[in-house]
Amino acid sequence: MRPLLLQGHERPLTQIKYNRDGDLLMTVSKDKVANLWYSHNGEHIGCYIGHLGALWTIDCNKTSTLVITGAADNTARLWHAETGRMLHTWELPTAVKRVEFSNDDQYVLMVTEERMGHKSGIYVFAIDISRPEQSNEPVVILRASGAKPTVAAWSFLDRFIVSGHEDGSLSLYDWRNEEVVNTAKAHNGIITDLQMWKDGTYFITSSRDMTARLFETATLNALKEYKTDAPLNTATMTPTQDLVILGGGQAASEVTTTSSRQGKFESRFFHKIFEDEVGRSRGHFGPINTLAVQPDGKGFASGGEDGLVRVHHFDPDYFKFKYDY
Repeated sequence: MRPLLLQGHERPLTQIKYNRDGDLLMTVSKDKVANLWYSHNGEHIGCYIGHLGALWTIDCNKTSTLVITGAADNTARLWHAETGRMLHTWELPTAVKRVEFSNDDQYVLMVTEERMGHKSGIYVFAIDISRPEQSNEPVVILRASGAKPTVAAWSFLDRFIVSGHEDGSLSLYDWRNEEVVNTAKAHNGIITDLQMWKDGTYFITSSRDMTARLFETATLNALKEYKTDAPLNTATMTPTQDLVILGGGQAASEVTTTSSRQGKFESRFFHKIFEDEVGRSRGHFGPINTLAVQPDGKGFASGGEDGLVRVHHFDPDYFKFKYDY
């Protein structure tokens, strides 16, 4: 499983995303540049240039025609995916830490930072694909009553929005009615990542408390727990096998004094049902900040504090493997 090494960033990676078909890979980092690659061979297609601050997040719609990015310059920007032309800019009070298109591509959510007297929030904007100009008026703004949200995602049929918070809690919003349907204590530390299963019925979270957990979306009931010996920055699930992949490592500020093995900079594979660790993949020279799996399950990509993107394609024998329950 020799990976492709993509060297298109000069600073730490913040998020990696595959498009729905899995043939394109989008990467963002703190160097103000969003890159687009072919996922099968790592060929660089182009950049989305225009942000004035570190980029935190990226997503594309289901038809791979629009890309949205969020950055520390207090803006989210909409791009034409093929040409890289900037179509629209949303200006928000603070940095945009997470963006995501809804499942029907009619809305986009944005999670903003709490800073300089401005409250954090989850903004929902309508998307009109028939024209480049978009409305600057949010459909709804969701404010947390407790700790600030750090991540958020759409649920099944876009009925709810699930958010993870700085104090380790989860909130389930009926976003159309601006109501909190449910809350749960998920972790003992900040929730660093939240990724939905492909049908939106359950999701996985990662935390600096060295655990990742699986939750049912409708009830926020904890289903599974995966324990590690290092703080986690990201977690994802493979769509074709019962595996979860976790990434993290020693805090970035302490990395210079630590070898890659001691820093625990591997991608860790756990059995989704039995919660056992089944393998690791090394290679990064710093903490892993973001993970994404191809929609067809044939590979995954990792982005690290070292500024490198490693694209792994699973061996063919991997798909012949069957669990003996």
